[in-house]
Amino acid sequence: MDDDARIRPTISLEHWLDRLAEPTGAPGGGAASGIMMAIAAALLHMVAAYTRGDERADAAGQRLQELRAAALEAAEADGVRSAELGEALAHPGGPARDPLLRRAAVAAAVSSQRLGGVGVDLVDELHLMAAIGNPSLAADLVVAAEALAAGLGGALTNLRACVDLAEVHATAGDEMSSDLAEAAAFDERIAAARLAASEVAAETSAGAAAS
Repeated sequence: MDDDARIRPTISLEHWLDRLAEPTGAPGGGAASGIMMAIAAALLHMVAAYTRGDERADAAGQRLQELRAAALEAAEADGVRSAELGEALAHPGGPARDPLLRRAAVAAAVSSQRLGGVGVDLVDELHLMAAIGNPSLAADLVVAAEALAAGLGGALTNLRACVDLAEVHATAGDEMSSDLAEAAAFDERIAAARLAASEVAAETSAGAAAS
């Protein structure tokens, strides 16, 4: 894979969005989901930083910094997997296409699982900050929750699509690889985390309106 496919999220936001808009798939929807998770982590870190005098918030801030970095790394890696999948889809028909597509789809599914795993960990921090965070930051907490739910939704959508694609292009005698099986099994955890993030957003919004 050409290194040009590895679009680092550390470039300017304007440049990154320009690349996202191009018909290359590097970055694509999965990478965008990772960026949304990184935004959620940054917002939650801000809530933790405003929750002064609480050691739990201080510890959460450290974890959130690590999770933000993990989300960015996963987003960058997903852009590469997305580009590889695009190349496989563009491969001319023939006996080599199905195995090529299956391998690329499995790799993309594993990438989506990794993205989803970051989001699952972020939900734990979201719950903590919803419980102990500075109430003056309720609106920011809601934005973080909505961004996290969106990121998880994107990872889940891509995971399901890649698992389906890998199965469609299985050849005679193929069995679901352990990597693909593990990624497919992670579906429920991502879906549950997405629902939990949306529930925090709704509950926090309702609580802020009532206060």
